[in-house]
Amino acid sequence: MKELQAELERRRAAGLYRQRRVIESAQGVETRIDGRTLLSFCSNDYLGLANHPDIKRAFVGAVAEYGVGSGAAHLINGHSRLHEDCERRLAEFAGRDRALLFSTGYMANLAIASTLLGRGDRVFQDRLNHASLIDGARLGRARMVRYRHNDLTELEMLLQDSPADKRRLVMTDGVFSMDGDCADVAALVRIAADNGAWLMVDDAHGFGVLGARGAGLIEQLGLDQRQVPILMATLGKAAGTAGAFVAGSEALIETLIQQARPYIYTTAAPPALAAATLEAVKIIETENWRREKLNQSIAYFRQQAAAAGLEPMRSQTAIQPLVIGDNHRAMQLGEALFERGIHVTAIRPPTVPEGSARLRVTLSALHEPAHIDRLIDTLASLS
Repeated sequence: MKELQAELERRRAAGLYRQRRVIESAQGVETRIDGRTLLSFCSNDYLGLANHPDIKRAFVGAVAEYGVGSGAAHLINGHSRLHEDCERRLAEFAGRDRALLFSTGYMANLAIASTLLGRGDRVFQDRLNHASLIDGARLGRARMVRYRHNDLTELEMLLQDSPADKRRLVMTDGVFSMDGDCADVAALVRIAADNGAWLMVDDAHGFGVLGARGAGLIEQLGLDQRQVPILMATLGKAAGTAGAFVAGSEALIETLIQQARPYIYTTAAPPALAAATLEAVKIIETENWRREKLNQSIAYFRQQAAAAGLEPMRSQTAIQPLVIGDNHRAMQLGEALFERGIHVTAIRPPTVPEGSARLRVTLSALHEPAHIDRLIDTLASLS
């Protein structure tokens, strides 16, 4: 254990030590943390649904009928009518043949590459992909090949140099979680098709907030299941609940049900989560004002940040990072904001590349211009 303690001290000295804060309220624009009420700009609850009364009511009602735990894995005795209905609804909403629920997005991403690819196959990943995509590729037996962020010329060259007689899978974030920019999925569709590869998009940060109905980046781009055969999205962000789903063809979903170890060997999530998600999808589809308000806040934040001399990264999504560079400085700014009643988390390596520690500002449909003004004024005073 001395070696572990020494490693912890090295992380602390490098400005990489992480600490949890204790939240004592529901998610919202204002949260109570460690006994204090703070203005929050670090939640992925982009549409403000995590504490929505209708979703809470659906959850509680399902607990009364189905209890709390599911009791077993989906393939044993844990797949309830609510799970089945939720999968059907998610497939319909995403424009796919079928959908499959997972307990977390991490597990869904672990399942995909490890199930679909074998020894000698190739999986191609953007260097800024989420850790779960990278770990999913490592779990399998395929060789992982990484290309520079959004460098599709490099990707095309790597695909052309790979064995054409092996399965090849291109995996990408739709919205990159730490930069807030989007993959050029339309170009990826062409490249994958030209090279006989499958394409998978992780739309964790696009689902609910992008597209005319909120179905995500794929809907926004007008793409379909044939062009993007594998779609993953999480439910703990814009949908305000928990878990994730993979959606695609009948063959894809049946293959995951039959062979995906993270699905087969995990107790199913509580049925009440499926009931809450069904209600959340209804709200996402019908309450367009939430996406409109979020987009207004994004534009207002960028306008006010520029006026104050701040330079967020080039992002048109709810993720608006301010790169600081130095790990210790990013932590100091995060702490200074906290002391002034604003919660913004400092993000450091290995979550982001070395030398690019940042404040990851995230916006919600529930933020008002006055909230953003307060954040910008406080950031400007600390610069």
